[in-house]
Amino acid sequence: MKKLEFSITINANPQKVWDIITGKETYDQWTKVFAEGSTVETDWKKGSKALFLDGKGNGMVSEIAESIPGKFLSIHHLGEVKDGVEDPTTYQGEEWGDALENYTLKEVDGKTVWLVEMDMDEEYAQYMEDTWPLALAKVKELAEKN
Repeated sequence: MKKLEFSITINANPQKVWDIITGKETYDQWTKVFAEGSTVETDWKKGSKALFLDGKGNGMVSEIAESIPGKFLSIHHLGEVKDGVEDPTTYQGEEWGDALENYTLKEVDGKTVWLVEMDMDEEYAQYMEDTWPLALAKVKELAEKN
C-alpha cells in the first residue's frame, strides 16, 4: 500500500466543509469525479457501515472508524461490493488489508484546510493522484458558493 496525501484551503468554516463532504445532496456532486453516479449509504457515525457505490452496484464496503463532525473522519475500507454483493474481505479479488482514508479539517485564519490521507494500492495510486485534486476543487467550489 502506498500512502497518499492531498490538501486544499477553502474559504469556509470547517463545519460547512464537513457538511459538503458528508451531505446527502452534495456527496454525489463532489464524488462523481471518481465515478459518475457515485453514492454513499451511511450515517457517518463512528462504528457505522458505509457502502461507497458507483451507481452500477459496485464499490467498497467500509466502516466509519472515527467521526468528529467538523474536525475528523476516518474510513476503514474493508472490501468490495460487486454486482450488489458485499465481500468485506477482498477488493477486486485481492486481500484489502487495513486501508484507511482520513479527512482532517483544520481552521486556519478563518479558512479551512482539508487534509486527505489515504492508503492506496500501487495499481490505483496514479488514478487517485489525478482525480483527488478534482474532488478537492469541487468541494471548495460548493463550500464557497454561498
